[in-house]
Amino acid sequence: MRHHDATRGTGGGRLPLRADLADEVPYGAPQLDVPVLLNVNENPYPPSDAVVASIARRVTQAAHGLNRYPDREFLDLRADLADYLAVESGVRLGPEQLWAANGSNEVMLQLLQAFGGPGRTVLSFAPTYSMYPEYARDAMTGWVAGRREEDFTLDPDRAAATVAEVRPAVILLASPNNPTGTALPLATVEAVLDAAARVEVDGAAGASPVVVVDEAYGEFRRRGVPSALELLAGHPNLAVSRTMSKAFGMAGARVGYLAASRELVDALRVVRLPYHLSAVTQAVARAALEHSDELMAQIGSLRAERDATAEWLRGRLLDGRPLEVADSDSNFVLFGRFADRHAVWQGMLDEGVLIREVGPEGWLRVSVGTPQEMETFKAALVRVAGLEEAR
Repeated sequence: MRHHDATRGTGGGRLPLRADLADEVPYGAPQLDVPVLLNVNENPYPPSDAVVASIARRVTQAAHGLNRYPDREFLDLRADLADYLAVESGVRLGPEQLWAANGSNEVMLQLLQAFGGPGRTVLSFAPTYSMYPEYARDAMTGWVAGRREEDFTLDPDRAAATVAEVRPAVILLASPNNPTGTALPLATVEAVLDAAARVEVDGAAGASPVVVVDEAYGEFRRRGVPSALELLAGHPNLAVSRTMSKAFGMAGARVGYLAASRELVDALRVVRLPYHLSAVTQAVARAALEHSDELMAQIGSLRAERDATAEWLRGRLLDGRPLEVADSDSNFVLFGRFADRHAVWQGMLDEGVLIREVGPEGWLRVSVGTPQEMETFKAALVRVAGLEEAR
């Protein structure tokens, strides 16, 4: 993306852009019009007619009151989210323990606005979601990235030592991790929580860091993999973030949410913008939650397609050696390593298949699409990369 000098205005004048933004460019994966879109981890299945009908009904009801500001506490939506999580993860929470915003991106930014800021640091472990340092930048918070292991797991002892060394105000743990798909065992999360409990945040006497587990892809985790929601009761400094963009197929609705202690949620209410969640957004989210059983039933087929894709990739040779494929508990698969991954990415695009050039050097990521889309992906990858079947 070509850099645009945002400090330059019309008539030769310059805008007083913050110095730390002067060389930045807007975040965003390529949005290209190609037949097969497998680059941003969307749910490939659009809402059913029944879901659309429920959305239309609730939005119509909301439209009659659009001359008024929306319910700024949206406790009805928060109660619906609590009911959903009780079924999905077996953890019962009160509505006051839930919070929602315009995508989990806004939830994350609110967290750093409340608990970060000048003189404070947010810690995560790379490779991980590329937006995390941008959240930190926007909230004027320092950014430190520890390292994951070669297999993209997190060593509990090393992670705890990093927490003790960095002394952050906020710790971001993605599980399943983007772009690797790696889920964290609860023992690893507990090790980080225990390490955080021994750290005092600068300028907040007696206060320990907030630990955020980002479960944007949580519904796709394999059977038997627990959610960090199970740890909430014993850890008031823990927050678990979720989204309706992935499993619910509601990326266009922009609804993310968070579960935490009531005290932590109340802190986010301080920094939220007035009436930040529109009446239409609330209506769409509640309509989708009415159909959570139907939408969750679809997850099984996406998990199966993910596992089949990973197995197929592992059965292919690149220059005589097996492809490397990361274990995934998400709706995407990271694979490599390519000597020139950009050439492979471009070749796939020329074939009409858009995947993502992201993660460690040499790796590529493919989102799980429909069975037909995945067959197109496989055929194109064989042609572009010259893959052979392992014997």
